[in-house]
Amino acid sequence: MPPRLRGKWALGITPRNFTWILKDKLAICERPGGVGDSHRRVRRQEEIIWLRENGFGCVLSIISAPHNLHNYDELQLPYRHRPFNTEQSDAYLKALYTEIRDLLAHGNKVLVHGDEVGDRIVGVMGGYIRWTGLVEDPTQAIQVTERLAGRQLDPFAREIIMHADELR
Repeated sequence: MPPRLRGKWALGITPRNFTWILKDKLAICERPGGVGDSHRRVRRQEEIIWLRENGFGCVLSIISAPHNLHNYDELQLPYRHRPFNTEQSDAYLKALYTEIRDLLAHGNKVLVHGDEVGDRIVGVMGGYIRWTGLVEDPTQAIQVTERLAGRQLDPFAREIIMHADELR
């Protein structure tokens, strides 16, 4: 049973680098609790509580290791571990995009997290925007994704976006 919190802590805290990809439907953030030396157990717990209290129906973790995923179970937030696969990226992305689409179609708010909000996760989400057909033109999809990220994307992220329509 999750711990009972009172007052402002009952609502948790917004995860670091939380960014909406599709407003009120699909978002990204860094790994709850942080990464490496900055990781804090209490912060992880508070961020997962925030996700749960804000109606997220599923968390997709694309980090390679299953670190701390049991905390989602403890705090009663459904999750799925989908480590990013660079060796078979086309098959991986097609399966991930299909899974996200299906979760959203069933009314779930979805959060995707990596260790950090870097070009990998941003590129994957930009690819999703293009894969769904929300933005067909690859140049526009890159521009939209860069606006969401607040910076220019690296060649890896741009390539995912350019290639995403071929995965349909």
